[in-house]
Amino acid sequence: MSSNSTSSMTENATRLARRDWLLRQCRIGLGHIALTTLLAESGLASDQTASALDPTATNPMAPKQPHFPAKIKNVILLFMGGGPSQFEMFDYKPQLERLDGTLPPAELLDGYRAAFINPNSKLLGPRFKFAKHGQSGTEISELLPHTAGVLDDICLIRSMKTDAFNHAPAQLMMSTGSQQFGRPSMGSWLTYGLGSESKDLPAYVVFNSGTKGPSAGAGNWNSGFLPTLHSGVEFRSSGDPVLYLSNPPGMNEQTQRSTLRAVNELNRKRLDVVGDPEIATRVNSYEMAFRMQSSAPEVMNLADESEAMLKLYGAEPGTMSFANNCLLARRLVQRGVRFVQLFHESWDQHGGLTAGLKANCEKTDQACAALVKDLKQQGMLDETLVIWGGEFGRTPMVQGGDDGRDHHPNAFSMWMAGGGLKAGTVYGSTDELGFDVAENPVHVHDLHATILHLLGFDHKRLTYRFQGRDYRLTDVHGELVQGILA
Repeated sequence: MSSNSTSSMTENATRLARRDWLLRQCRIGLGHIALTTLLAESGLASDQTASALDPTATNPMAPKQPHFPAKIKNVILLFMGGGPSQFEMFDYKPQLERLDGTLPPAELLDGYRAAFINPNSKLLGPRFKFAKHGQSGTEISELLPHTAGVLDDICLIRSMKTDAFNHAPAQLMMSTGSQQFGRPSMGSWLTYGLGSESKDLPAYVVFNSGTKGPSAGAGNWNSGFLPTLHSGVEFRSSGDPVLYLSNPPGMNEQTQRSTLRAVNELNRKRLDVVGDPEIATRVNSYEMAFRMQSSAPEVMNLADESEAMLKLYGAEPGTMSFANNCLLARRLVQRGVRFVQLFHESWDQHGGLTAGLKANCEKTDQACAALVKDLKQQGMLDETLVIWGGEFGRTPMVQGGDDGRDHHPNAFSMWMAGGGLKAGTVYGSTDELGFDVAENPVHVHDLHATILHLLGFDHKRLTYRFQGRDYRLTDVHGELVQGILA
């Protein structure tokens, strides 16, 4: 055999060995990377599988399987910050109307804690008329003509209860299951348990449209002790969805991509050394921000919607409004975003109740009903849960002269629509003055347990270990509300 032939065989063998190592044996070889990517894209790879194949290619937000088959996969929370009055909207009380202007029974207020009103506050009857609507015959206020049109798709709960009577603690309670700052929000628990179906948008998006931001601020969408990857991302409904999303002058896509690649490589090297999950969050955030530069402006462009759709919601492209945010919420879940939280903080009517409620309902009623209609028309309501409600309700007693109500945690109303629920039903009731729950109480913890159930989770098993104990959204409480499940 000639020396040339021997050299050629040796070179071929070396080439084959190198290719075998690159494709099969190296832990970050092309074969492993390709398989990991395909499995992740199809949703067939768990975090553990992906990590075993290629730890550096693991997507911490890859879709995950819940404990059991889910009824829904997305949630849109319409958070009416400030405490909407159930008496003027959802829970008509004829006896309260008859006793308008009289003092409540003394025993009713025994041990009662209120935010502002005094024991001499008189009863205040409902300020608006009620009528029955839909095949269900559910009674609802004249303030809500659009919601009246979708009552047969809604499950109305009139027996909600909470533990807090001031805004920030009560908002935290509704958002996180605790009155204290530092606990993960419901949306964070959801993305922690399920991951995300969107590669180019955050799993958890937040909008604000009221006269101010929510009383508890970002605590309503913070990830608490969960990795910050699971925090909500606040979007604006006009201009750049996220501040500084657009490139500054002189920065092009190629330069940005090269810079990002170098920064992420340094972060991954550091992650290998210290194993801090926040470094993985940082890598993912940089990559997500890069992809969002093209995906976010597209999803936020309401001009893509038909005139009929814009009219249905009452939305106007280029403006900031609750109606725009509702339409954007549908567009986001349509693209795989797991949890969208819409805050409208303007429902705290200690005075000016009549005018304030009328203004609020004019801004929100049409869009809320349109969201339910739109999701149903698009075949998405079966897999999406829409939740409407505030942090608490209002008192049957008057405050602020003769046209206001104080905070009231004992009994208030919320509604939900979507997969897995009994549509066109009313659950629970309050006493004749609407002061306390009379039948089928639903605590905030019970509500959270039921939402997680619809998403395929046993609320007692969705936990995260922190400071030596296992935490969960429902803390050590919560019972499934079987009566509202289909």
